[in-house]
Parts: sequence; structure tokens; C-alpha cells
Amino acid sequence: MSDQTATADIDSRLEGHRVELTGYCYRMLGSAFEAEDAVQDTLVRAWRNFDKFEGRSSLRSWLYRIATNVCLDMLNAGNKRARPVDLTGPTPLAQAALNPLPENTWLEPMPDGRILPSVADPAEAAVARESVRLAFVAALQHLPPKQRVVLILREVLAWRASEVAELLDTSVASVNSALQRARATLSDTETAASDTSNPLDEEQRKLLDRYVAAFEGYDMAALTALLHEDAVMTMPPFDLWLQGHDDITGFMLSIGASCAGSRLVATEANGTPAFAHYKPNPDGPGFVPWAVQVIDISDGAITGMHCFLDTPRWFPLFGLPDHLEADTV
Repeated sequence: MSDQTATADIDSRLEGHRVELTGYCYRMLGSAFEAEDAVQDTLVRAWRNFDKFEGRSSLRSWLYRIATNVCLDMLNAGNKRARPVDLTGPTPLAQAALNPLPENTWLEPMPDGRILPSVADPAEAAVARESVRLAFVAALQHLPPKQRVVLILREVLAWRASEVAELLDTSVASVNSALQRARATLSDTETAASDTSNPLDEEQRKLLDRYVAAFEGYDMAALTALLHEDAVMTMPPFDLWLQGHDDITGFMLSIGASCAGSRLVATEANGTPAFAHYKPNPDGPGFVPWAVQVIDISDGAITGMHCFLDTPRWFPLFGLPDHLEADTV
């Protein structure tokens, strides 16, 4: 085998693990861009040291060891990403104000295609989707970094305790203890499972079709009928969050009134339905990016509208156009 062929073979073998490694690093870090940076660092380190890989473990295990060390180094900075609902209580509509916080405060959305590898087992696919939901990834941020590693590898990726112990250079007893503590912490955190299936069932599709129609029509009565009574609306980078359909629709008719006439384009993020939200262009025809909306569904109603407003970052990540023509929507 020529050097060029050997290099191409190594590149191909390493790249084959990119999506699952990105999912792992995303769960660890809570940031789309930090996760992709961590995976790139992992693959560069693996490529540079491939001649030292002796095959005593699988290539996959070796890559996870490198990725874990990269993530633990990044987490040494101490930053813990969160959702607005993790930081404060809900804001009454009468007190609503848009106060941005720094980018590194927030848990970030992630396109499904970058973190959910194709798997044949429906049960395995369901676990993977559930484990990248915003609520679950936010709950992981409450765990110390090594507990986070243990819980993800054991509960999400179904590694054996002995495999995790080998990766962390520790004992099986230590791994089991860390897992028990991590489970106890998560049990105290709200991580109720989403009702969304993959693919969406007929009722879920109808619910989302009605949501799009209500939002695009700016029909607050129709939207109210779709929202759970305790539904929440968040808008990072603002720390404001609203609870209940009265405050949500009241906000949309006041501070958020410029969203009237918007268009929604379906996408997927964090294992749940999502939409690219385009507002009418204030400077001309068509529509311009405004937010990526990640939607939570439970008990046949919409329980969460999580609107990520930093569109110069999110729309390229999701592969979304930076403008919609009026005649294309």
C-alpha cells in the first residue's frame, strides 16, 4: 500500500466516527461549536499518533479516550452551559425585558445530522435522540465532568463498566459509584421524556402543521389552543423566559409583534422538531433569518418553544439559506 493510499485509509477510518464523536462531545460540552472543535482536535491527535495505536483496544474506544481527555481539558475552564429556565424563574409579561447574556452562558442547539449516526435498532435510535434533547443535555451540565463521562458512556452508549474503567484508568467500583451519584443528581432534575417519535406520527404531524399555520398567520387564539397551559418560551441570548400561553401570546403581540407575517421552514435539532424562523425583511422584499426554534411536544400539546436568535451562527450550522424570496414560501 502506498503512503498516499495508507493516509487516505486512515482518514476514512477516522472520519467514519465523526458523527458519533460529535454527539458525545456535544453531550459533554453543551455547545455545538465547542463539540465540533473538540472532535476536530480528537481526529488531529489520532491522525498524528496513529502509528502508536497498537490495537489493544478498538479504534472506536481509542478515539473515545482521546475525545474524553479533550472534553475534560475544555471543561477545566469551569463554564457550565444552561437554558434560561435553569437560571431564573419565569418573567411575568409586565416585567419582560430583553437582557442578553454572553454566548458562553447558553446551551446551544445542534442539527440532528451532525450528532445522530444512522443505526438499525429503533430502540438504540430512540435512546440516542432522547439523550440529545435540550432538557437532557442541560441536566448533564449539573454533573461533575467525570460523572458526565460515566453516565453518557454507560447509560447512553451502553458501554460496560469495565470498558469505562479502562478508558478513565480507574476501577469498576469507582465507575459504578460515579454512575450511582450521577443517576441521583439527574433524578432531581426535570428531564421528562418527549413524546415525539421518529418519524413523527400522524397526530404529531398534524399538531406541527397547525402550529405553523397559527404562527405564520399570527393567530394567537389558534396558537393558544396548541400550547400546554404550562408551556415555556425561551429566547437565548436573552435571559427572559415566559411560561403559560397568556404570557407567551401577550409577548408575541407586544415586544415580539415584528414577527407577524413570518415564515417557518422545517428542520431538525436535538432529536425533536425544529423550524428556521424568517421574519419579513424590513429593508425590502422577502424574509430574513430571525431564529432557530426547537419545539418540545408532550401529551399532544406544545410544551416548549426554544428560540435561538444568534442567526449568523445558527443558520450556517444548519445549512439554512440567509434569505427567502417572497415567491418561494
